[in-house]
Amino acid sequence: MKIDIHSHILPKEWPDLKQRYGYGGWIQLEQHSKGEAKLMKDGKVFRVIQDNCWDPEVRIKQMNKSGVTAQVLSTVPVMFSYWAKPQDTQDLCQLLNNDLAATVKKYPKRFIGLGTLPMQAPDLAVKEMYRCVKELGFPGVQIGSHVNNWDLNVPELFPVYAAAEQLNCCIFVHPWDMQTDGRMSKYWLPWLVGMPSETTIAICSMIMGGIFEIFPRLRVCFAHGGGSFPFTLGRISHGFKVRPDLCALDNKDDPKKYLGSFYTDSLVHDPHALKLLVDVIGKDNVMLGTDYPFPLGEQEPGKLIDSMEQFDEYLKDKLKFDNALTFLNLDRKQFELH
Repeated sequence: MKIDIHSHILPKEWPDLKQRYGYGGWIQLEQHSKGEAKLMKDGKVFRVIQDNCWDPEVRIKQMNKSGVTAQVLSTVPVMFSYWAKPQDTQDLCQLLNNDLAATVKKYPKRFIGLGTLPMQAPDLAVKEMYRCVKELGFPGVQIGSHVNNWDLNVPELFPVYAAAEQLNCCIFVHPWDMQTDGRMSKYWLPWLVGMPSETTIAICSMIMGGIFEIFPRLRVCFAHGGGSFPFTLGRISHGFKVRPDLCALDNKDDPKKYLGSFYTDSLVHDPHALKLLVDVIGKDNVMLGTDYPFPLGEQEPGKLIDSMEQFDEYLKDKLKFDNALTFLNLDRKQFELH
């Protein structure tokens, strides 16, 4: 069994958002040839995508080929739209979440949904989280690594975390909105360097902001193997001890205390990195994630985990599906095909 905690999906089509809301900055889908489409932002191409990004049947064929039992589906982070007017983002979230719920309902043994929320307005985010869990049946939500100028430690977001605990709703944190200009404009640096940094800032903000102390039942997973956090944890912990005046402002405990309090996916593309990740984050807290269907993802789901000679079958199974079932609070039987 393989459960992929990290995959992205879009609706096949959606309304003209500039027309719908009266201003630009939105992402539009422009079909331009069979099996391919352009994501457009204010008339410029943001990304070219294939039909596996919107067609569940194409995905299922590829999942069958690569032995993936179920995919956890979340929107593409560029759709978060935290920069927009809250009621417009709420409307877009509902549109995206409803489409996702229809896909999950059609293929309940193959897909699991994570909703998206208007995080810039925590009251509306809580409302949509309730709808995602109670009405649409999602076990969790995906949020960005920051919300405009807020990092994930700000008190404004506490109602969202409180609601997640109350609803037993897990949270998948995905990096987004990296600097793309100036020194970051070349060599795909926003994705290669910016994303791991974003994720590390999100983890440090939640730890040093005391989020796991205030909300001990919160289940949070960070994408891309926790970014650069596992490798720089020694530096972070040492810095916390030598400069408590700068680091221990909201939480007096060493960041190492929180290992085991959160999850990451396994997407690190390197056996040494995966070994370190499991050693640091914990055998119960790393889950198969591929970033399907994008090129920076793992092209053969679970290949890296299976290649690890020092991992026994029990550990490989934990990483490939068991930890994900715990994180999502779901039962294995739901995904057994026979």
